[in-house]
Amino acid sequence: MDYSKVLSQKIVTMKPSGIRKFFDILNEMKDAISLTVGEPDFVTPQHIRDVGIKSLQAGETHYTSNSGMMELRQEISNYLNRRFNLTYEPKNEIVVTVGGSEAIDLAVRACVADGDEVIIPEPSFVCYGPITSMANGVPVPVVTLEKDKFKLTPEALKAAITPKTKMLILPYPNNPTGAIMTKEELQGIADVLKGTNIVVLADEIYAELTYGREHTSFASLEGMRERTIVVSGFSKAYAMTGWRMGYLAAPREICEQMLKIHQYAIMCAPTTSQFAAIEAMKNGDADVRMMAEEYNRRRRFIVDGLHDIGIECFEPEGAFYVFPNIGKCGLKSEVFCERLLYESGVAIVPGTAFGDCGEGFARISYAYSVEHITKALEKMDQFVRKLKA
Repeated sequence: MDYSKVLSQKIVTMKPSGIRKFFDILNEMKDAISLTVGEPDFVTPQHIRDVGIKSLQAGETHYTSNSGMMELRQEISNYLNRRFNLTYEPKNEIVVTVGGSEAIDLAVRACVADGDEVIIPEPSFVCYGPITSMANGVPVPVVTLEKDKFKLTPEALKAAITPKTKMLILPYPNNPTGAIMTKEELQGIADVLKGTNIVVLADEIYAELTYGREHTSFASLEGMRERTIVVSGFSKAYAMTGWRMGYLAAPREICEQMLKIHQYAIMCAPTTSQFAAIEAMKNGDADVRMMAEEYNRRRRFIVDGLHDIGIECFEPEGAFYVFPNIGKCGLKSEVFCERLLYESGVAIVPGTAFGDCGEGFARISYAYSVEHITKALEKMDQFVRKLKA
């Protein structure tokens, strides 16, 4: 079998996730301390697990509606309204997906055709560019800068728009930088988009994890709902990563097309997970607040710890990552992270995994206990001292 003639060259030539390399190494290093994973260290709250278990015991093991259970869509609608002042019709403007990742894929595939350009602020999560390429679109990275707190500026957006621009991805709160955008800053983006047919994919999976200010959804700005696909889910805020529950909310005209892809590719999200998600939406607000408060404590702890080591670090205002500037250590990002792992047994992710402009930075997750973070910081301190010696 000649696999070069069987496999899609588009996929063969696509680079694997830059995060994966460090996961593979970690699997072979039993004693390494990892600060790599973007996954809560909390277990899904008991009352949510209980409802999922109860649904299995009751024999609720069949397909649901392609869009998801109506009760869940209604609860998502209620949640978006009470938390972010968004109004969506559960019947035809909300689709329950297999994680936020599927929602991103649906949004891109439903809108992007051959040669269409998708503007992607970077550094950003690893999936946007490859998903765009798989839809035959053209990823257009727009560099965000540390001096701008890694926010997309209206000037940078305007400069990137061409007649081929179809979509803008707004990934805030941001993975990997922890940057957020205020209502006033988002309004600047909205002003640039007015009068265009550019669709916005607002990836707001970290919307509940902001520190010091409330999240503003881009779709809530005047005139932006009609062009915005809001993507979110249960993984981060409710500690439900393994349940694979996400959703999207968008105008009916867009939702109908995304639903077609979902019908043929997935059928429906897991039934057990949908029952658990209903409980999360109804009775999970206190859990979300508790976890967010703990992440905030860890955020302050790790930023202070990095400063004590002598590593400059932009203070994140959302998500659960820091994106320290390691440029003064004298090593390329990937070399720094490899040596830190092999020589000190601490795993973090090079900034270049999130775009070329991530050179000189690294992503560190604080979705770990303070005790775990403390051990890692101690080893990082020793490593940095050795580099400077």
